[in-house]
Amino acid sequence: MKILQPVVVKQVLTENSKEKLLYSYHEKRQLLQKECDQLRFELKKLERTKKFPSTSLKNHFEKEINNRQEKVKLIEFQIEQLNILPLGSEITEQNIQSVVEIKVGDDWGKLTNERMIIVKDGFITEIR
Repeated sequence: MKILQPVVVKQVLTENSKEKLLYSYHEKRQLLQKECDQLRFELKKLERTKKFPSTSLKNHFEKEINNRQEKVKLIEFQIEQLNILPLGSEITEQNIQSVVEIKVGDDWGKLTNERMIIVKDGFITEIR
């Protein structure tokens, strides 16, 4: 029988991976800020048309803007934490599913132990 088992993929922090992560965080933050600006512009545009009730329209747009601003704050926190971490630290990158073959007599404890894949600069260095 085959079952799915979660596997944690961790990235070893190197100078190269740190730069890439910082770049991606800055890109995400910039994109979210552009989305906020676009939402503000669309709100003003729709307010001028007076086709929709002003308060409900404004509430909806403010909610969307606030959601994005919260994401920006989270990204800024991640940037701060990344700057604090020493090189060589392991950062959880993602969780994936693995197919595991099981049969009668297998040690369930060994099968259910957390499995990990360690990646350094794009190459798998270890499977735990």
